[in-house]
Amino acid sequence: MKHLPKHLRPRWRYLAVEIETWPDADLTRGPFQRELWYAAQNLFGDSGSADADLTVLGFDYDDGIAQTIVRARRGHVEETRAALACIDDIQDDPVGIRVKGVSGTVRACSERYLHDRTGFSEERNVVFENEERTAFVRDSLLDIAGSDGFTGATQLDFE
Repeated sequence: MKHLPKHLRPRWRYLAVEIETWPDADLTRGPFQRELWYAAQNLFGDSGSADADLTVLGFDYDDGIAQTIVRARRGHVEETRAALACIDDIQDDPVGIRVKGVSGTVRACSERYLHDRTGFSEERNVVFENEERTAFVRDSLLDIAGSDGFTGATQLDFE
């Protein structure tokens, strides 16, 4: 079977996506892809989500931060952003999703938007609610472990 000529091939846009969650969460590509498909289907229906043809390419997760590239057909970038904004949890773990940029190639998307990741810089003990607790520090953000989960804080909360 012959390939389609270049002018008949589908055109794609690639969205660099960062997903942030609590440090004890275990995120993988499959559940994120499923949530993205469900969000697109609920927003745009079967034909609209099939037309956007959203696909998660790769998935890198470490210490509460995941980075991935989402492929969408050209002309459906805004719909893809809307579907990503509708995702608030993955496998019962709350998540925050941020689109870091959009590009026309996977390589440019990866080089421009996904190589500035810092991850956790340290783990330290802090006093929170009159108890000493473990906190995971990333930049100026702290995730404080408690009996009922994590609490988010900033360095300014402790000064």
